Amino acid sequence: MDRATFACSTAFFRDYSSSSQGAFCLPGGHVDFIEKVESFTYSDFFRDYLIPNHPCIFSAKFTEDWGSRRNWVTWDGKPNFDHLLQKFGEAVVPVANCDVKEYNSNPKEQLPFKEYINYWKEYIKNDYRSSRGCLYLKDWHLSRAFPEQDVYTTPVYFSSDWLNEYWDAIAVDDYRFVYMGPKGSWTPFHADVFRSYSWSANICGRKKWLLYPAGQEEYLKDRHGNLPFDVTAPGLQDRSVYPRYNQSQPPVEIVQEAGEIVFIPSGWHHQVYNLEDTISINHNWVNGCNVAIMWCFLQDELAAVQREISEWKVPMDDWHLQCQLIMKSCTGIDYKEFYNFLKVIAENRISVLENGLDDEASAKNTPKAAISTLGMLHAVFDLKRTVKVLTSLSANEDFKKLDLTSLSPPPEALLHHLKAAIDTALL
Repeated sequence: MDRATFACSTAFFRDYSSSSQGAFCLPGGHVDFIEKVESFTYSDFFRDYLIPNHPCIFSAKFTEDWGSRRNWVTWDGKPNFDHLLQKFGEAVVPVANCDVKEYNSNPKEQLPFKEYINYWKEYIKNDYRSSRGCLYLKDWHLSRAFPEQDVYTTPVYFSSDWLNEYWDAIAVDDYRFVYMGPKGSWTPFHADVFRSYSWSANICGRKKWLLYPAGQEEYLKDRHGNLPFDVTAPGLQDRSVYPRYNQSQPPVEIVQEAGEIVFIPSGWHHQVYNLEDTISINHNWVNGCNVAIMWCFLQDELAAVQREISEWKVPMDDWHLQCQLIMKSCTGIDYKEFYNFLKVIAENRISVLENGLDDEASAKNTPKAAISTLGMLHAVFDLKRTVKVLTSLSANEDFKKLDLTSLSPPPEALLHHLKAAIDTALL
Protein backbone atom coordinates (compact mmCIF):
# COMPACT_ATOMS: atom_id res chain seq x y z
CA MET A 1 0.00 0.00 0.00
CA ASP A 2 1.44 3.36 -1.00
CA ARG A 3 1.11 6.54 1.07
CA ALA A 4 -1.57 8.07 -1.15
CA THR A 5 -3.79 4.99 -0.75
CA PHE A 6 -3.18 4.93 3.00
CA ALA A 7 -4.25 8.57 3.23
CA CYS A 8 -7.31 7.87 1.04
CA SER A 9 -8.38 4.90 3.16
CA THR A 10 -7.86 6.81 6.40
CA ALA A 11 -10.01 9.70 5.16
CA PHE A 12 -12.73 7.38 3.85
CA PHE A 13 -13.17 5.41 7.06
CA ARG A 14 -13.05 8.58 9.12
CA ASP A 15 -15.95 10.08 7.17
CA TYR A 16 -18.20 7.10 6.45
CA SER A 17 -19.88 4.47 8.58
CA SER A 18 -19.87 0.76 7.72
CA SER A 19 -23.55 0.93 6.83
CA SER A 20 -23.06 3.74 4.33
CA GLN A 21 -20.05 1.95 2.86
CA GLY A 22 -22.15 -1.08 2.00
CA ALA A 23 -24.92 1.01 0.48
CA PHE A 24 -23.10 2.61 -2.45
CA CYS A 25 -24.81 1.95 -5.78
CA LEU A 26 -23.16 1.62 -9.13
CA PRO A 27 -23.75 4.45 -11.61
CA GLY A 28 -25.79 3.06 -14.50
CA GLY A 29 -25.05 -0.51 -13.48
CA HIS A 30 -21.62 -0.33 -15.18
CA VAL A 31 -18.96 -2.83 -14.10
CA ASP A 32 -15.32 -2.02 -14.92
CA PHE A 33 -13.26 -4.52 -16.91
CA ILE A 34 -9.59 -4.69 -15.90
CA GLU A 35 -7.66 -5.70 -19.01
CA LYS A 36 -3.92 -5.44 -18.35
CA VAL A 37 -2.03 -7.08 -15.49
CA GLU A 38 1.03 -4.87 -15.81
CA SER A 39 -0.83 -1.57 -15.48
CA PHE A 40 -3.16 -2.46 -12.59
CA THR A 41 -1.66 -2.28 -9.10
CA TYR A 42 -2.82 -3.46 -5.69
CA SER A 43 -3.31 0.18 -4.69
CA ASP A 44 -5.52 0.71 -7.76
CA PHE A 45 -7.77 -2.15 -6.68
CA PHE A 46 -7.80 -1.10 -3.04
CA ARG A 47 -8.68 2.51 -3.81
CA ASP A 48 -11.15 2.03 -6.68
CA TYR A 49 -12.99 -1.19 -5.71
CA LEU A 50 -12.33 -2.38 -2.16
CA ILE A 51 -12.91 0.93 -0.39
CA PRO A 52 -16.06 2.00 -2.34
CA ASN A 53 -17.29 -1.64 -2.41
CA HIS A 54 -17.73 -1.80 -6.21
CA PRO A 55 -17.59 -4.93 -8.39
CA CYS A 56 -15.17 -5.40 -11.26
CA ILE A 57 -14.05 -8.06 -13.73
CA PHE A 58 -10.43 -9.10 -14.30
CA SER A 59 -9.51 -10.33 -17.78
CA ALA A 60 -8.32 -13.86 -18.49
CA LYS A 61 -4.74 -12.53 -18.58
CA PHE A 62 -4.78 -12.56 -14.76
CA THR A 63 -5.19 -16.37 -14.66
CA GLU A 64 -3.36 -17.53 -17.78
CA ASP A 65 -0.41 -19.00 -15.83
CA TRP A 66 -2.55 -21.12 -13.47
CA GLY A 67 -2.04 -24.88 -13.55
CA SER A 68 -5.79 -25.49 -13.60
CA ARG A 69 -6.21 -23.36 -16.75
CA ARG A 70 -3.53 -25.41 -18.49
CA ASN A 71 -4.47 -28.89 -17.27
CA TRP A 72 -8.17 -28.95 -16.34
CA VAL A 73 -9.37 -27.78 -19.75
CA THR A 74 -9.35 -29.48 -23.15
CA TRP A 75 -8.10 -27.82 -26.33
CA ASP A 76 -11.67 -26.73 -27.15
CA GLY A 77 -12.36 -25.16 -23.74
CA LYS A 78 -14.30 -28.01 -22.11
CA PRO A 79 -13.65 -29.64 -18.72
CA ASN A 80 -10.85 -32.21 -19.06
CA PHE A 81 -12.66 -35.09 -17.35
CA ASP A 82 -9.81 -37.58 -17.89
CA HIS A 83 -7.25 -35.34 -16.19
CA LEU A 84 -9.61 -34.52 -13.33
CA LEU A 85 -10.37 -38.21 -12.73
CA GLN A 86 -6.68 -39.05 -12.75
CA LYS A 87 -5.88 -36.41 -10.11
CA PHE A 88 -9.00 -36.46 -7.91
CA GLY A 89 -10.95 -39.61 -8.77
CA GLU A 90 -10.89 -41.02 -5.22
CA ALA A 91 -12.08 -37.82 -3.55
CA VAL A 92 -15.52 -37.43 -1.95
CA VAL A 93 -17.22 -34.17 -2.89
CA PRO A 94 -20.31 -32.12 -1.89
CA VAL A 95 -22.99 -32.08 -4.59
CA ALA A 96 -26.19 -30.00 -4.64
CA ASN A 97 -29.37 -30.79 -6.57
CA CYS A 98 -30.34 -27.61 -8.43
CA ASP A 99 -33.84 -28.95 -9.15
CA VAL A 100 -34.86 -29.26 -5.49
CA LYS A 101 -35.63 -26.49 -3.00
CA GLU A 102 -35.12 -27.29 0.67
CA TYR A 103 -35.24 -24.54 3.32
CA ASN A 104 -34.43 -21.86 0.72
CA SER A 105 -31.40 -23.72 -0.63
CA ASN A 106 -30.52 -26.81 -2.65
CA PRO A 107 -30.07 -30.06 -0.67
CA LYS A 108 -26.55 -31.52 -0.72
CA GLU A 109 -25.10 -35.01 -0.60
CA GLN A 110 -21.58 -36.40 -0.54
CA LEU A 111 -20.60 -38.34 -3.67
CA PRO A 112 -17.37 -39.96 -4.91
CA PHE A 113 -15.83 -37.57 -7.41
CA LYS A 114 -15.60 -40.28 -10.07
CA GLU A 115 -19.35 -40.94 -9.69
CA TYR A 116 -20.07 -37.24 -10.17
CA ILE A 117 -17.91 -37.04 -13.31
CA ASN A 118 -19.65 -40.12 -14.72
CA TYR A 119 -23.01 -38.47 -14.00
CA TRP A 120 -21.85 -35.26 -15.71
CA LYS A 121 -20.74 -37.12 -18.85
CA GLU A 122 -24.08 -38.92 -19.06
CA TYR A 123 -25.94 -35.66 -18.44
CA ILE A 124 -24.21 -34.08 -21.45
CA LYS A 125 -24.91 -37.15 -23.64
CA ASN A 126 -28.61 -37.04 -22.68
CA ASP A 127 -28.92 -33.41 -23.84
CA TYR A 128 -28.55 -32.09 -20.27
CA ARG A 129 -31.31 -34.19 -18.75
CA SER A 130 -31.23 -36.81 -16.00
CA SER A 131 -33.68 -38.54 -13.69
CA ARG A 132 -31.33 -37.50 -10.88
CA GLY A 133 -31.86 -33.82 -11.67
CA CYS A 134 -29.23 -31.15 -12.31
CA LEU A 135 -26.35 -31.86 -9.92
CA TYR A 136 -23.79 -29.18 -9.06
CA LEU A 137 -20.50 -29.85 -7.26
CA LYS A 138 -20.03 -26.85 -4.99
CA ASP A 139 -18.10 -25.71 -1.92
CA TRP A 140 -15.38 -28.35 -2.43
CA HIS A 141 -12.30 -27.61 -0.27
CA LEU A 142 -9.96 -28.92 -2.94
CA SER A 143 -6.92 -26.85 -1.94
CA ARG A 144 -7.15 -28.16 1.61
CA ALA A 145 -7.54 -31.77 0.46
CA PHE A 146 -4.85 -31.60 -2.25
CA PRO A 147 -2.34 -28.92 -1.18
CA GLU A 148 0.39 -30.41 -3.39
CA GLN A 149 -1.54 -29.81 -6.62
CA ASP A 150 -0.61 -26.90 -8.90
CA VAL A 151 -4.10 -25.40 -9.23
CA TYR A 152 -3.88 -21.60 -8.90
CA THR A 153 -2.15 -18.74 -7.13
CA THR A 154 -4.26 -16.21 -5.25
CA PRO A 155 -3.89 -12.86 -7.05
CA VAL A 156 -2.20 -10.20 -4.93
CA TYR A 157 -5.35 -8.07 -5.04
CA PHE A 158 -7.12 -10.60 -2.82
CA SER A 159 -4.18 -11.44 -0.55
CA SER A 160 -5.32 -9.42 2.47
CA ASP A 161 -7.62 -12.27 3.45
CA TRP A 162 -8.42 -12.34 7.14
CA LEU A 163 -10.96 -15.18 7.00
CA ASN A 164 -8.57 -17.73 5.58
CA GLU A 165 -5.66 -16.35 7.60
CA TYR A 166 -7.62 -17.01 10.80
CA TRP A 167 -9.10 -20.37 9.90
CA ASP A 168 -5.72 -21.60 8.64
CA ALA A 169 -4.21 -20.55 11.97
CA ILE A 170 -6.65 -22.64 13.99
CA ALA A 171 -6.64 -25.45 11.39
CA VAL A 172 -10.41 -25.90 11.47
CA ASP A 173 -11.85 -24.70 8.17
CA ASP A 174 -11.26 -22.46 5.18
CA TYR A 175 -13.25 -20.44 2.67
CA ARG A 176 -11.53 -21.57 -0.54
CA PHE A 177 -13.77 -23.56 -2.86
CA VAL A 178 -13.99 -25.26 -6.23
CA TYR A 179 -17.30 -25.38 -8.13
CA MET A 180 -17.98 -27.70 -11.08
CA GLY A 181 -21.29 -27.98 -12.86
CA PRO A 182 -23.05 -28.60 -16.16
CA LYS A 183 -24.81 -26.03 -18.28
CA GLY A 184 -27.99 -25.03 -16.44
CA SER A 185 -26.66 -25.51 -12.91
CA TRP A 186 -27.14 -22.45 -10.71
CA THR A 187 -26.90 -20.96 -7.23
CA PRO A 188 -30.03 -19.39 -5.66
CA PHE A 189 -30.24 -15.80 -4.41
CA HIS A 190 -27.94 -15.16 -1.44
CA ALA A 191 -25.24 -12.98 0.10
CA ASP A 192 -21.91 -14.52 1.06
CA VAL A 193 -20.91 -15.80 4.49
CA PHE A 194 -20.43 -13.03 7.10
CA ARG A 195 -21.31 -10.58 4.27
CA SER A 196 -17.75 -11.14 3.05
CA TYR A 197 -16.24 -10.23 -0.28
CA SER A 198 -15.85 -13.00 -2.81
CA TRP A 199 -13.82 -13.53 -5.92
CA SER A 200 -14.67 -16.17 -8.50
CA ALA A 201 -12.44 -17.27 -11.38
CA ASN A 202 -13.76 -19.32 -14.30
CA ILE A 203 -11.31 -22.06 -15.22
CA CYS A 204 -13.56 -22.93 -18.14
CA GLY A 205 -17.12 -22.16 -19.18
CA ARG A 206 -19.28 -19.06 -18.74
CA LYS A 207 -21.45 -17.70 -15.90
CA LYS A 208 -24.21 -15.14 -15.69
CA TRP A 209 -24.34 -13.10 -12.48
CA LEU A 210 -27.30 -11.05 -11.22
CA LEU A 211 -25.98 -8.63 -8.58
CA TYR A 212 -27.93 -6.40 -6.21
CA PRO A 213 -26.04 -3.63 -4.37
CA ALA A 214 -26.14 -3.89 -0.57
CA GLY A 215 -29.49 -2.66 0.73
CA GLN A 216 -31.44 -3.47 -2.43
CA GLU A 217 -32.38 -6.87 -0.99
CA GLU A 218 -34.75 -5.10 1.41
CA TYR A 219 -37.08 -4.36 -1.51
CA LEU A 220 -37.07 -8.04 -2.52
CA LYS A 221 -38.39 -9.42 0.77
CA ASP A 222 -41.90 -10.83 1.03
CA ARG A 223 -44.43 -9.53 3.56
CA HIS A 224 -42.95 -11.88 6.19
CA GLY A 225 -39.45 -10.51 5.69
CA ASN A 226 -38.11 -13.51 3.74
CA LEU A 227 -35.83 -13.18 0.72
CA PRO A 228 -36.76 -14.97 -2.52
CA PHE A 229 -35.21 -18.30 -3.49
CA ASP A 230 -35.13 -17.31 -7.16
CA VAL A 231 -34.99 -13.58 -7.86
CA THR A 232 -36.24 -14.14 -11.42
CA ALA A 233 -39.43 -15.99 -10.37
CA PRO A 234 -42.66 -14.47 -11.75
CA GLY A 235 -44.16 -14.57 -8.26
CA LEU A 236 -42.13 -11.51 -7.26
CA GLN A 237 -44.53 -9.43 -9.34
CA ASP A 238 -47.35 -10.24 -6.89
CA ARG A 239 -47.53 -7.10 -4.75
CA SER A 240 -49.68 -8.86 -2.13
CA VAL A 241 -46.69 -11.14 -1.43
CA TYR A 242 -43.74 -8.88 -2.35
CA PRO A 243 -45.09 -5.39 -1.57
CA ARG A 244 -41.84 -3.47 -2.24
CA TYR A 245 -40.54 -5.32 -5.30
CA ASN A 246 -41.44 -2.48 -7.66
CA GLN A 247 -39.13 -0.17 -5.69
CA SER A 248 -36.08 -2.35 -6.38
CA GLN A 249 -33.49 -1.50 -9.01
CA PRO A 250 -32.80 -3.95 -11.84
CA PRO A 251 -29.84 -6.18 -11.03
CA VAL A 252 -26.34 -5.50 -12.28
CA GLU A 253 -25.83 -8.26 -14.86
CA ILE A 254 -22.43 -9.74 -15.67
CA VAL A 255 -21.54 -12.47 -18.16
CA GLN A 256 -18.21 -13.93 -17.08
CA GLU A 257 -16.09 -15.65 -19.71
CA ALA A 258 -13.51 -18.40 -19.32
CA GLY A 259 -10.42 -17.28 -17.43
CA GLU A 260 -12.01 -14.11 -16.06
CA ILE A 261 -12.31 -13.24 -12.36
CA VAL A 262 -15.35 -11.48 -10.91
CA PHE A 263 -15.00 -9.47 -7.70
CA ILE A 264 -18.25 -9.43 -5.67
CA PRO A 265 -18.48 -6.61 -3.10
CA SER A 266 -19.28 -7.12 0.55
CA GLY A 267 -22.99 -7.57 1.30
CA TRP A 268 -24.12 -7.68 -2.35
CA HIS A 269 -26.79 -10.36 -2.87
CA HIS A 270 -26.48 -12.34 -6.08
CA GLN A 271 -27.78 -15.26 -8.13
CA VAL A 272 -25.51 -17.18 -10.51
CA TYR A 273 -26.07 -19.41 -13.57
CA ASN A 274 -23.67 -21.64 -15.47
CA LEU A 275 -24.31 -20.92 -19.16
CA GLU A 276 -21.97 -23.74 -20.21
CA ASP A 277 -20.21 -26.66 -18.51
CA THR A 278 -18.20 -24.65 -16.03
CA ILE A 279 -15.44 -24.99 -13.44
CA SER A 280 -14.63 -22.11 -11.09
CA ILE A 281 -12.44 -21.30 -8.10
CA ASN A 282 -13.96 -19.11 -5.40
CA HIS A 283 -12.76 -17.47 -2.19
CA ASN A 284 -14.74 -15.67 0.50
CA TRP A 285 -12.65 -13.10 2.32
CA VAL A 286 -12.75 -10.29 4.86
CA ASN A 287 -10.18 -7.59 5.49
CA GLY A 288 -9.84 -4.14 7.03
CA CYS A 289 -12.21 -2.60 4.48
CA ASN A 290 -15.22 -4.76 5.35
CA VAL A 291 -14.56 -6.17 8.83
CA ALA A 292 -16.99 -3.58 10.26
CA ILE A 293 -19.66 -4.91 7.89
CA MET A 294 -18.97 -8.41 9.24
CA TRP A 295 -19.36 -7.08 12.80
CA CYS A 296 -22.69 -5.38 11.91
CA PHE A 297 -23.87 -8.66 10.37
CA LEU A 298 -23.04 -10.59 13.55
CA GLN A 299 -24.94 -8.07 15.67
CA ASP A 300 -27.96 -8.38 13.38
CA GLU A 301 -27.78 -12.18 13.54
CA LEU A 302 -27.64 -12.18 17.34
CA ALA A 303 -30.58 -9.76 17.53
CA ALA A 304 -32.59 -12.10 15.30
CA VAL A 305 -31.81 -15.06 17.58
CA GLN A 306 -32.73 -13.04 20.66
CA ARG A 307 -36.10 -12.14 19.14
CA GLU A 308 -36.80 -15.79 18.31
CA ILE A 309 -36.23 -17.05 21.86
CA SER A 310 -37.17 -13.92 23.81
CA GLU A 311 -39.93 -15.77 25.69
CA TRP A 312 -37.27 -17.91 27.39
CA LYS A 313 -35.17 -15.00 28.66
CA VAL A 314 -36.58 -15.00 32.21
CA PRO A 315 -36.76 -18.74 32.97
CA MET A 316 -33.39 -19.56 31.34
CA ASP A 317 -30.38 -18.70 33.50
CA ASP A 318 -27.87 -18.91 30.64
CA TRP A 319 -30.09 -17.29 28.01
CA HIS A 320 -27.31 -15.03 26.69
CA LEU A 321 -24.96 -18.00 26.30
CA GLN A 322 -27.67 -20.00 24.52
CA CYS A 323 -28.19 -17.12 22.10
CA GLN A 324 -24.47 -17.22 21.29
CA LEU A 325 -24.58 -20.99 20.74
CA ILE A 326 -27.55 -20.72 18.38
CA MET A 327 -25.91 -17.87 16.48
CA LYS A 328 -22.73 -19.90 16.04
CA SER A 329 -24.69 -22.89 14.77
CA CYS A 330 -26.33 -20.62 12.16
CA THR A 331 -23.41 -18.42 11.12
CA GLY A 332 -20.28 -20.36 12.10
CA ILE A 333 -18.98 -17.90 14.71
CA ASP A 334 -19.98 -16.28 18.02
CA TYR A 335 -18.80 -13.12 19.76
CA LYS A 336 -15.93 -14.75 21.69
CA GLU A 337 -14.59 -16.41 18.55
CA PHE A 338 -14.94 -13.10 16.72
CA TYR A 339 -12.69 -11.61 19.43
CA ASN A 340 -10.15 -14.40 18.82
CA PHE A 341 -10.41 -13.77 15.09
CA LEU A 342 -9.51 -10.09 15.61
CA LYS A 343 -6.73 -11.08 18.02
CA VAL A 344 -5.02 -13.43 15.53
CA ILE A 345 -5.21 -10.81 12.77
CA ALA A 346 -3.85 -8.11 15.07
CA GLU A 347 -1.02 -10.18 16.54
CA ASN A 348 0.24 -11.26 13.13
CA ARG A 349 0.53 -7.63 12.06
CA ILE A 350 2.10 -6.50 15.32
CA SER A 351 4.68 -9.27 14.92
CA VAL A 352 5.64 -8.10 11.43
CA LEU A 353 5.78 -4.44 12.49
CA GLU A 354 7.84 -5.12 15.61
CA ASN A 355 10.08 -7.96 14.44
CA GLY A 356 10.02 -7.97 10.65
CA LEU A 357 10.68 -11.21 8.74
CA ASP A 358 13.90 -13.12 8.23
CA ASP A 359 14.81 -14.26 4.70
CA GLU A 360 13.52 -17.80 5.27
CA ALA A 361 10.12 -16.64 6.52
CA SER A 362 9.83 -14.14 3.67
CA ALA A 363 10.30 -16.90 1.10
CA LYS A 364 7.44 -19.00 2.47
CA ASN A 365 3.77 -18.70 1.55
CA THR A 366 2.60 -17.61 5.02
CA PRO A 367 0.20 -14.94 6.30
CA LYS A 368 3.08 -12.95 7.77
CA ALA A 369 4.92 -13.05 4.43
CA ALA A 370 1.76 -11.74 2.73
CA ILE A 371 1.47 -8.96 5.34
CA SER A 372 5.10 -8.02 4.76
CA THR A 373 4.59 -7.97 0.97
CA LEU A 374 1.67 -5.55 1.25
CA GLY A 375 3.83 -3.21 3.31
CA MET A 376 4.04 -1.47 6.67
CA LEU A 377 1.29 1.04 5.91
CA HIS A 378 -1.14 -1.76 5.06
CA ALA A 379 -0.36 -3.43 8.40
CA VAL A 380 -1.03 -0.12 10.16
CA PHE A 381 -4.30 0.31 8.26
CA ASP A 382 -5.32 -3.21 9.32
CA LEU A 383 -4.52 -2.46 12.96
CA LYS A 384 -6.47 0.81 12.88
CA ARG A 385 -9.53 -0.99 11.50
CA THR A 386 -9.11 -3.74 14.12
CA VAL A 387 -8.99 -1.11 16.87
CA LYS A 388 -12.22 0.42 15.59
CA VAL A 389 -14.13 -2.88 15.57
CA LEU A 390 -12.55 -4.24 18.76
CA THR A 391 -13.50 -1.05 20.60
CA SER A 392 -17.11 -1.53 19.49
CA LEU A 393 -17.07 -5.22 20.44
CA SER A 394 -15.62 -4.48 23.89
CA ALA A 395 -18.35 -1.91 24.58
CA ASN A 396 -21.14 -4.20 23.35
CA GLU A 397 -23.55 -5.13 26.16
CA ASP A 398 -24.13 -8.67 24.88
CA PHE A 399 -20.37 -9.26 24.74
CA LYS A 400 -19.91 -7.93 28.29
CA LYS A 401 -22.57 -10.37 29.59
CA LEU A 402 -20.42 -13.35 28.54
CA ASP A 403 -17.72 -15.01 30.66
CA LEU A 404 -14.64 -13.31 29.21
CA THR A 405 -12.09 -14.74 31.65
CA SER A 406 -10.93 -17.27 29.05
CA LEU A 407 -9.91 -14.53 26.61
CA SER A 408 -6.17 -13.99 26.56
CA PRO A 409 -5.06 -11.29 26.48
CA PRO A 410 -8.11 -9.46 27.87
CA PRO A 411 -9.71 -7.06 25.36
CA GLU A 412 -8.43 -3.95 27.17
CA ALA A 413 -4.84 -5.23 27.09
CA LEU A 414 -5.06 -6.14 23.41
CA LEU A 415 -6.46 -2.71 22.57
CA HIS A 416 -3.64 -1.03 24.47
CA HIS A 417 -1.04 -3.13 22.60
CA LEU A 418 -2.67 -2.33 19.25
CA LYS A 419 -2.69 1.40 19.83
CA ALA A 420 0.93 1.36 21.00
CA ALA A 421 2.00 -0.61 17.90
CA ILE A 422 0.23 1.89 15.62
CA ASP A 423 1.83 4.87 17.36
CA THR A 424 5.28 3.31 17.15
CA ALA A 425 4.90 2.41 13.47
CA LEU A 426 3.84 5.94 12.54
CA LEU A 427 6.70 7.69 14.37
